[in-house]
Amino acid sequence: MMSIRKHQWMSIELPAQTANPASIMTLPSSATVDQVVEVLRRDGGVIVADMLDQGVLDRFNADLEPFLSRVPYGEASFTGARTRRCAALFAKSMATADLLMQPQFLGACEQILADDFSYPHTTGIATVRTTLQVSVTQAIEIWPGQGAQPLHRDDYLHHRHHPGPDSQVQVLYAATDFTARNGATLVVPGSHLWDDVRTPRLDEAVPAVMRRGSGLIYLGSTYHGGGQNYTMDELRTAVIISLTRGYLRQEENQYLVVPLDIVRRYPPKIQQLLGYALSPPFCGWIEMCDPSVALTETDISVLGARDLLT
Repeated sequence: MMSIRKHQWMSIELPAQTANPASIMTLPSSATVDQVVEVLRRDGGVIVADMLDQGVLDRFNADLEPFLSRVPYGEASFTGARTRRCAALFAKSMATADLLMQPQFLGACEQILADDFSYPHTTGIATVRTTLQVSVTQAIEIWPGQGAQPLHRDDYLHHRHHPGPDSQVQVLYAATDFTARNGATLVVPGSHLWDDVRTPRLDEAVPAVMRRGSGLIYLGSTYHGGGQNYTMDELRTAVIISLTRGYLRQEENQYLVVPLDIVRRYPPKIQQLLGYALSPPFCGWIEMCDPSVALTETDISVLGARDLLT
């Protein structure tokens, strides 16, 4: 029988970890960031119900529809011959900011990815905190007849070894209802704890069944893949946003896909997460200044070098 662990700071009962959980745990929209992170660290992924306001999702979907309606299907295998993908979401919908700033997602990313780092400095030992940045944005439509995507880890792009510290955290929002028949994303719970030798079997994966507006938050080290769409007439649409550590390269080059005039329209926090912030102690500078100067009218060619280590 599965035991139950209770915590004083929460009213939700979390099942104890099992070697191969039969499903992905779903937390209510009232779940705290601590609750989300606890399940993430244990299982590698968690569904949070009703993460997005339906009005925000409606505006986002309306903005994306002209792009998704004309983008071609992908190639066979990984990208999907019956799958449409639309990236560069911050350039296509200002509502993407609301998806990024969703408190449970952003809070979980900060807890898992924002570590302290200490190094010798002229005045002693200096300690800085890792910043976060957007790594990839994408809307994905799985059409009827699309087969299951190969199970994979997202963090291989950063040459990660497992088990080990995570380099990125993703959210996969359900822009339509996700069912086991229409291509709900498959997740292998607990696979974030595996080494690099063990490979997943399809029968170890479970579908992330959730209603529109809910989200699957998962670690880059967790095996997952798009599910097979067995239906005749249902599209399964997901919206993915990934955050990574500020000193790592972005999977999708946000500097090239989001024009500066659009970046300037976003509030400073979004600009920083798009990469227009220094990752301390001195990663990402422009003319040895904070990269946010690129968003001003300043002639950066005449800027003096700043002491970035202070």
